[in-house]
Formats: sequence, C-alpha cells, structure tokens
Amino acid sequence: MAIVKIKFHTAFLARLLFFVACAGMSQHTCGASPDSVAVRFKEGLSRGFLVVRAQDGRQIADGDSSQVADGDRVTNQLTFRFKDGSTEEETTVFSQRGTFRLLSDHVLQKGPAFKRPTETSIDTTTGQIVVRYTDDDGKEKVVTERFDLPPDVCNGLLLTLLKNVRPSAPRTTVSYVATTPKPRIVHLVITPQGEEAFSTGISKHKAIKYLVHVEIGGAAGVIAHLEGKQPPDTHVWVLVGEAPAFVGLEGPFFEEESTCQIDLVSPVRKGPADSLPKSR
Repeated sequence: MAIVKIKFHTAFLARLLFFVACAGMSQHTCGASPDSVAVRFKEGLSRGFLVVRAQDGRQIADGDSSQVADGDRVTNQLTFRFKDGSTEEETTVFSQRGTFRLLSDHVLQKGPAFKRPTETSIDTTTGQIVVRYTDDDGKEKVVTERFDLPPDVCNGLLLTLLKNVRPSAPRTTVSYVATTPKPRIVHLVITPQGEEAFSTGISKHKAIKYLVHVEIGGAAGVIAHLEGKQPPDTHVWVLVGEAPAFVGLEGPFFEEESTCQIDLVSPVRKGPADSLPKSR
C-alpha cells in the first residue's frame, strides 16, 4: 500500500472557508486549549496518488502528492485535478524537531470548481497571511493580515499530526487558519472513535477512526450552531502499528457536495498479459 500524506486543507477545510464565512465569526476565537503534537514518527520521502469520490460513487478529482525531507525540514506538494479542468495546488513546509511546526503554506485554487479563484500564503515566521482572490465582479482583491500565530497551526499538516497523536489521548486540539477571505483562527478538536477493520486484498488490518470537529468558539460558535452553519465533522482512518499511515477520509469537499470519500489509489500499468496476442 502506498503511503501518502493528504492535505487536510483540500480534503476537508477547503470547504470550511465557506462555512466559517457564513458564520460571521470574529477575527479571533477562544475556548479550546491548543496542543502541540510531539514527533513520534518522522516524515521522509514519499509519493502517492489519491482519488476523490462523491457519495454516489462518481469521481470528482484525483490527486498527486510528493514529499521530501532535508534534515528536520519537510516539504510536501499536493495537486488535485478536477474533471472540469480546475486545479488546487498546495505546498506545505514544516519542521519536525521535537514537535511538528508549520513554517509556510501556499494554496492556489483556480477553475470553475471553485466559487472564486484564490491564492493563500501563510508565513509563520513573520505571522503574515496574504489572500488573493477574485470577487463576484471579477475584480482581483488582496487581503494582508499579520497574526501572532500559535505554534500548533496545522494548515497542510492535519494528517501528519493524526499519525503521531497517541490513540489513548481522549482529545487533541490544534489551531487552523481559515480564510473567508479574511483570515480567522479556529480550532480543530480531534477525538479517537475506536478501531475499525479494513483489508488490502486478502490481508486484514486495523485502523483508528478519528473524528475531527471544528470549534469556532464564543458567540460566533453559538450563532453558527443555531443557524445551521456549523461546519460538518470529518472522519479520518489511520493505520495503527509501528508505521502508521493514512487509510481514508470522509467529509465535505464542496458547497455543492455532501460527504465525499478520499482514498489511496494504485497506479495501473500494462501487464505481460496485455502484450500477448489476442486469441481468435
């Protein structure tokens, strides 16, 4: 089974931006106490491929993820390509010295699959967040904010963190920068839901199922709940053992879509049987 790191921004929180925008929350939120996740399993070189499907089974997009490490500095690149020609590209750089720490995250969304073309950059060393987008009138807008970002910001890192969270921990909370397009900080509350079985051909394995809940906090969180604009929960499955790995994810992907499923996919190659002459 190929091991690949998915960007949570694409898999789930790309749609969080829409829900948080509707909630009308204030710039800063409160409530949960964030946790920095300790490095239990270091990241390294990896490459993998993904497929995104709607609940009815139709394919929405496929993804290509590659990752390289230079000492404790890791760079991950993920591209999602959609059937209508739209693309989403994300480059995440983070350190893994003791705890995981986001250094920078850059996301580019373009094409008809997105409500508006958007480019987002986060630099945690300076706290600067830049959002470039096209408004409803077709005009380009630029929003620049400077935040005192917490050390547990997890943009582009959620699945890496899930591989390192101890399954015995009843609750883990991390921070996330949402852009609506105005940058806001929300919290993601992670809770284990027990083990579930899965298979790879004839082999059987076990995965920990995690529930990821968006906690807006404060009055804005109450309003979001009352108005039915609380972002939906997402479920993520992670292979347990000495080499944990992503197994699958189910959660919202677009405003127009309900729950979608993201899975690993194996390359299809031309085998020896395909080159044999066809019998008449």
